Amino acid sequence: MDVDVLALAVDLARQRQPFALATVVRRRGPSSGQLGSKAVIGADGTVRGWLGGACASPMVLREALAAIGDARPRLLVLGRTDERDIDVEDGTVRVPMACESDGALEVYVEPILPGPQVVVIGRSPAVSALAGLARALGWEVVVVDDGGDPADHPHPELVRTTLDLTGLGIGSATAIVVATQGHYDDLALVAALGTDAGYIGLVAAAKRASATFELLAGRGLATEQLARVVAPAGLDLGHVENAEIAVAVLAELVEWKASGRLRVGSAAAAPVLGREAVDPVCGMTVLVEGARYHLAHEGVDYWFCGAGCLATFERDPEAYVPR
Repeated sequence: MDVDVLALAVDLARQRQPFALATVVRRRGPSSGQLGSKAVIGADGTVRGWLGGACASPMVLREALAAIGDARPRLLVLGRTDERDIDVEDGTVRVPMACESDGALEVYVEPILPGPQVVVIGRSPAVSALAGLARALGWEVVVVDDGGDPADHPHPELVRTTLDLTGLGIGSATAIVVATQGHYDDLALVAALGTDAGYIGLVAAAKRASATFELLAGRGLATEQLARVVAPAGLDLGHVENAEIAVAVLAELVEWKASGRLRVGSAAAAPVLGREAVDPVCGMTVLVEGARYHLAHEGVDYWFCGAGCLATFERDPEAYVPR
């Protein structure tokens, strides 16, 4: 068991960082990848752990980043084209390999993405109700009561008493709801706008919201920044009690989540891996940057996954040069 890799995965999940967990679920020797071997691939392209050699690594990296981007797991079958009779429409990605090792791997790649999170700023019956309802849906909840006392809240373990929002893992799957009832709306919005939250809402009547926007514009906040704020927050349910405002806000957040506007997706996997080339001998993908095996033949550059493929090409280039 790769304890260190699993510990890293748990740590990244707690930090709400998107990553993919890749596990070798089948092998045929000789192969450097072992059954059960694991690796964590971050959204920035970093790899921790061990899955296999030069042939497997680039493809696992590319597919792991794709899985983070589209939120879909996949099974990578790396081997001969006749390796196994698997339906390629069930999330399987075939990667032909013709290297001299004759090994094969199957790697299950699972994206681990942050779930929906609500950060509610303020202290009121609406704040308590929203926190409780969101928890009932399985969303992560943080209540920010700047200068307050956690004991004043039904769930004190969820409460932070400072407006510093760092360290909460706020990203595109996070909704920040400012429900400060006019006490420090402006400061709360400035803090919220300093994050990458997918939703920022202000619980306020239209008149107070407009006045707050004018105040912030006078302090230099750009129109594009203020346009991120939904005000008044929540669906229009008419005149409701303070605690019932939470229902209107949560309904809007669920609508945003269902429409894909409150989720981690393709924006999470944006590293540029650099130019890719196809090994003309085995058909494997090779990342050109940092590739160790390269040959120029008749004015054309070729890159290879390993020394064996390079040597094979050198013995008979015409057998592998496209015609």
